[in-house]
Amino acid sequence: MTDLWLISVPLDKTSLTSVEKLKRTIAKTNLASCCKFSIPDLKVGILDNLLSTSDDLFKLDTLTESVIKKTCQCMKEVMEHSTDKVLENALANGVDLMSYVTKFQWDKAKYPTALPLSSLADIINKEVSQVETELKSRAAAYNSVKTSLQSLEHKLDGNLLTCCLSDIVRKEDLVVSEYLTTLLVVVSRGSYLQWERTYESLSEFVVPRSSRKLHEDGEGGVFSVTLFKRAVCEFKAKAQESKFTVREYSFDLEEKRQQEMKQLSVHKKEQYGIFVRWLKVNFSQVFIAWIHLKALRVFVESVLRYGLPVNYQALLLQTDSKRSKKLREELASLFMHLDPTATASKTDVSCDIPGLCQQEYFSYICFHINTNVLEIS
Repeated sequence: MTDLWLISVPLDKTSLTSVEKLKRTIAKTNLASCCKFSIPDLKVGILDNLLSTSDDLFKLDTLTESVIKKTCQCMKEVMEHSTDKVLENALANGVDLMSYVTKFQWDKAKYPTALPLSSLADIINKEVSQVETELKSRAAAYNSVKTSLQSLEHKLDGNLLTCCLSDIVRKEDLVVSEYLTTLLVVVSRGSYLQWERTYESLSEFVVPRSSRKLHEDGEGGVFSVTLFKRAVCEFKAKAQESKFTVREYSFDLEEKRQQEMKQLSVHKKEQYGIFVRWLKVNFSQVFIAWIHLKALRVFVESVLRYGLPVNYQALLLQTDSKRSKKLREELASLFMHLDPTATASKTDVSCDIPGLCQQEYFSYICFHINTNVLEIS
């Protein structure tokens, strides 16, 4: 599993030397890949407000990551867990997510740098909240169509009591006249003999020797029986007492059920296309907002930690869980001068808490970009 760390160090002489050492070390040891993470000059505003802004950004980070997970999970379910299809659609600005993050450029048109930090956070919050709300309603609507179709398909492909009989019953199997009608009766395998012996006696208006077996499966069979229409209610009641089940059937009813399934199938296909396009666009939108949010957090924490004037460098480190511990040790050694008392806790460095790993403190600023949000590999 890939680990992405967004770190920030001040641009003092010692730190710059440490950054160069870090680049040389990871190049030799393959501990990670490293690239600059470009963050524009943002408005600091009133320094006293930065602490509350930091807390607000953390909460928004948590919300945004949650919405990304929900959107991706919904994409997986709609695409029936096809990893290839999800990867094709889980993009940011038309490129794969790793490329977007490693080549990140701040979108000044969408998030004007002249705005206060709180206003930028509000823009992201509105975007994310709107997607979360719409995702719920769109998912519910799509799942309703999908469930209705699955329910109907289950009935039509189910047992003899519900399955489709259009391929079993022919028009010549049914007698329909002014006085006569044909009923279809489901009889269990163990009751075949009982049916043959008793069906004529279930009503005095049953046509003798009119029963024929039309279909059977492992559990039982469908038998036809012809009788006078006036005796249908009496026959059904007597049949139920003998544990024979009369199926409601007509060619018109069967055609109606087939037409309903066809319409639902077409409707689901239409909704699928619309929903997938919406998921693709809005997944991209929220993911882009999330990375901008990470950049905001780096900026705010850098000002709080390193002070004014704003003078820091952000780096994106890409490693994996096997190399994480060694990389942490290397970073701790290189940047110990920033805070000699800082020591990482013994908790897992790749914690899934969004943003800053709250159970750890490092001499440098570090945010974790949780690659588990996709859960597609």
